[in-house]
Amino acid sequence: MTEPIVMYKDVHKSFGDVKVLRGVDLDIKPAEKVAVIGPSGSGKTTIIRMLMTLEEPTSGDIIVDGKNLWHMEKGGKLVPANEKHLREVRGDIGMVFQHFNLFPHMTILENCMTAPVNVQKENKTSAKERSIEMLEKVGLGDKLDNYPSQLSGGQKQRVAMARALVMRPKIMLFDEVTSALDPELVGEVLEVIRDIAKEGEMAMVLVTHEMEFARDVADRIVFLDNGVIAEQGPPAEVLENSTNERLQSFLHRFRR
Repeated sequence: MTEPIVMYKDVHKSFGDVKVLRGVDLDIKPAEKVAVIGPSGSGKTTIIRMLMTLEEPTSGDIIVDGKNLWHMEKGGKLVPANEKHLREVRGDIGMVFQHFNLFPHMTILENCMTAPVNVQKENKTSAKERSIEMLEKVGLGDKLDNYPSQLSGGQKQRVAMARALVMRPKIMLFDEVTSALDPELVGEVLEVIRDIAKEGEMAMVLVTHEMEFARDVADRIVFLDNGVIAEQGPPAEVLENSTNERLQSFLHRFRR
């Protein structure tokens, strides 16, 4: 059996008195595509923000490629991870956010080059070559010198994907990447993600409300409800054959 590349072990997360995650156990295999669905407030985004070290678990462990993400060993004991440890373990993880998070004062080529050059200390020539390659992959090879303000929302989101891909992640996280887009731009972004998924090299965790997209792309769908995994399995099983009432109620709003 292949060792999971990500393991959540009894992960809890509270914001003050509000319990967002209540004991999540989840394994993700290398190159597996996992879609996370569920109602608003169920903890979907929190799950991937913790993997990106943007939120810290209240309790439990997250293991990435065999290493504990939020804890490290010191003097034979597990202690809270320092920034260096967090940076090293999350180095194999890329994330695409809802709102692009591009640098407005940089061209899209510069946006893609900045992390490999400044974080991975890569030389500018190879970073530029790979950035151009990734921008071409997402269909923006003709926009290298454009600034984010000159692009549509869908194009900005594709730049954000290229920027994440340039870092050669083993795990790619997508957080509701179409929710901030006009409806007519959603298709172009989903198509790029489909193409990336088909290459099959990376594990992908996709928080999404696009059910048909989840069915097409995912190997497994995880339904989060009230901070716990209420259902998971192959897409057809979860979306068509589940007897879970909460899931049925959730899916009903997507059916016409």
